[in-house]
Amino acid sequence: MADILEIKNLTKIYGQGQENLCVLDNAELKISAGSFVVLLGPSGSGKSTLLNLIGMLDKPTSGEIFFEGKDITKMKSESKRSALRRKKMGFVFQFDGLLPEFSLLENVALPGLMHGKDERSRAQKLLDQFGIGHISHKMPADLSGGEKQRAAIARALCNKPTLLLADEPTGNLDAARKEQVFQDFAALAREGLTVLMVTHDVHAADYADAVYTLHERKLERTK
Repeated sequence: MADILEIKNLTKIYGQGQENLCVLDNAELKISAGSFVVLLGPSGSGKSTLLNLIGMLDKPTSGEIFFEGKDITKMKSESKRSALRRKKMGFVFQFDGLLPEFSLLENVALPGLMHGKDERSRAQKLLDQFGIGHISHKMPADLSGGEKQRAAIARALCNKPTLLLADEPTGNLDAARKEQVFQDFAALAREGLTVLMVTHDVHAADYADAVYTLHERKLERTK
């Protein structure tokens, strides 16, 4: 299976001189298309930094990130980086980020509406897929934490990305709802989507195709 993502000698240093902080040191990573990959590590180890670099929300100090064969670290135009994120990548975070003044359906359809596309039909199908289509009319305040996080995943999929980046998406959920999200990601990978999730929850490894651990600023494959 072809690699959708490859990281070579990736280094990220914050600050300058004696005050600098090295978060990643010549990290290496390969991810096959259509796989569910889990990146484990304690809080503050640099997991979110790595996702931000892959998502072009930050720039590395050195190294290369190849996404679908293209070195995205060489993209200088923010408008081009933004267009690539919008078309090819979806993001899920620890906090669902649903807008309280919009219904569940409107929240999920919002990425398309922001770019002139009426995605309400697709949004409804995604909500149905995640088992919450029957409450698409409800407001976020009336939903459980698990329902809101599943809606956030549906929203990230609305623009049909090829890569889903998830940053501690189960951090605010109980054990049963965490397991449901892990199952959701595994199912999405079986359908062809590539999922990279960073977490400190070791139980996620049971559902993943590959597992990496961020240790001493380097990535080690453990599964």
